[in-house]
This record gives sequence, C-alpha cells and structure tokens, in this order.
Amino acid sequence: MQEKDFVSYEYKTVSVKAKEQFKTADMYEAFGWEVTAVSTSLDGVTLSLKRNRKIPHKSELSRLERQAENVLHTIDNLESSKTRFASIFSYTFGIIATLVFGGAMCLVMLYENSIPALIGGVVLGVLGIFLCSVNYPIYRKMVAQKSKTVLPVIDDSEEKLANILEEGNDLLKTAVI
Repeated sequence: MQEKDFVSYEYKTVSVKAKEQFKTADMYEAFGWEVTAVSTSLDGVTLSLKRNRKIPHKSELSRLERQAENVLHTIDNLESSKTRFASIFSYTFGIIATLVFGGAMCLVMLYENSIPALIGGVVLGVLGIFLCSVNYPIYRKMVAQKSKTVLPVIDDSEEKLANILEEGNDLLKTAVI
C-alpha cells in the first residue's frame, strides 16, 4: 500500500476591486498563497487563497504580508486622495452654479412684466451657465495639482511594496532549496 503525504492548508478570502485583482493575487503569491478560486460580485472580485500550514518561515512571511497589505492600503488611499477634495469642491461649486441659474429663472418668472427683472434674470442666467461650464476645467486643474504632489509618494510606496514582495519571495525560495 502506498503511503500518501498529507498536507494541511490554511485558507483565506480577500475581496478587492476588479482592477486590483491581478496586483493583489501577485502580492499574496509572493508570500506562499495560491489562488484557488475567483468569484465576481457587485463590489468587485473575491479571491480564495490557500497556503501550506507548515511552510518554512511562516511567521516572517505573515509579518511581511501584513506590511505589504498596509502599504497597498496606503497606495489605494493616496490614489483616491488625488480626486477626493476636487470632487467635493466640484459638486459644491456645481450646486451653487445651478442655484444661480435657477435663481435667474425664478427672477424672470416671478416678475413677468418687468424689464429690469428680465435683464437681471438674463445676466444671472448667463452667469450660471458660465459657472457650470468652468466647473470641469477647475476640477481637472485641481486633480492635476494634487496628482503632482501625490505621485512621488505613490512611487515610493510602490517601490517599498516591491521590496517587501521580493523579500517574501526570497524567503520562499530559501525554503525550497
């Protein structure tokens, strides 16, 4: 009778955005995890992972894995910070511009037979349309300025992540040799 080697595994599931699927899978593979299944959901993708429980250097790999997860979370926060303030400003500015335009319509409609109200309404309407039309260029400029300051930090964080992944992969290779 043949004796079979028994391997016990630990399992983990990770939910990520669809665009982050391959980056996340590569990250976990550097720490000995193997992707067993991928399922899609409304929020993104759920990766099912497994790893040998008796993997050498497990505690060091787990420590590096936590560091990598933190760095990846930092990169995601930095990416979203590029547009966060600009979006809030743009929404607020757009609402104000729409209110100016709506005020112009109200002014014209409330005082139907008044020429000064008509002229004031037209001026306010043109101002409201102008404010709505400059909203997007202002948003783009704000995003560009924030991106210019955040991109070097993102690059440094990605370099740090790459170093952590290499360290984890080196630990896996020393275990095999």
